[in-house]
Amino acid sequence: MPSFTRILTSLLLSLAVVANAQAAPETRELKVGFVPGPYIDEFKVGVQPELEKKGYRIKLYEFSTGLEANSAVFKGDIDANVMQHTVFLNSYNERNKTDLVGIVQVPTPPMGLYSRKHRDLNNLKKGFTVAVPNDPVNLQRALWILQRLGWIRIRENKPVDVTELDVIENKVGLKLLLLENAQGPRALDDADYVAIQGNFAIFAKLKLSEAFILEDMKSPYINVLAVKKTRQGETYARDLVEAYRSESFQKAIRADRFYDGFTLPDYFSPRKD
Repeated sequence: MPSFTRILTSLLLSLAVVANAQAAPETRELKVGFVPGPYIDEFKVGVQPELEKKGYRIKLYEFSTGLEANSAVFKGDIDANVMQHTVFLNSYNERNKTDLVGIVQVPTPPMGLYSRKHRDLNNLKKGFTVAVPNDPVNLQRALWILQRLGWIRIRENKPVDVTELDVIENKVGLKLLLLENAQGPRALDDADYVAIQGNFAIFAKLKLSEAFILEDMKSPYINVLAVKKTRQGETYARDLVEAYRSESFQKAIRADRFYDGFTLPDYFSPRKD
């Protein structure tokens, strides 16, 4: 007959196994999508480690366009994406009858005006070209930059309805070239100036400090992490928000000079110099 000591030892070992099983985080696959730009690196350096501590197994997907990334979230192929601001997201929902929502802002590089043909903004000849995004929302952002420079004057319009016809005064005789947003960096060899969205500038190895002027970026043009509206209350969504808002994520971004010039969300604590 087993001794009392052996029985007690056996019971303690059994309890330890149960306790360890209960303490171990549940492993769950989490799929997050991105488009070219800095957002996947932000995620890897400061968000993914926080999620892995909670037992998530992370799978990252890169899409060529935001339309593909949004479609993947809506269809349930991925759980979330990071690549767009709220104005673009709302426009996408309106046009595609979808229900995606942004649940947390992320550090975002602003749109800027770049050139390989000019060293400054002076001595402009009539007919010089400025390449700008052709989608209404980001076209408006580019036109705001040109208006801040005093080159043009534009009428106020809903972001989803903006066209080049909203330029009501062309003070310097510039010519707008409309092209796909992602093609901005390639246009530097042809156009005199190019308004390039921040993530595409970063992907093309352009520095924000190289821009002649950066947009005055504010919400709702700061990018967000997007999920389906019906899933925003799920645990994974709350954990994503918590990971982005974590002190470790903020420290990772603050510590890397690569992110200098990025517009930071309001939840970032003031810099301690």
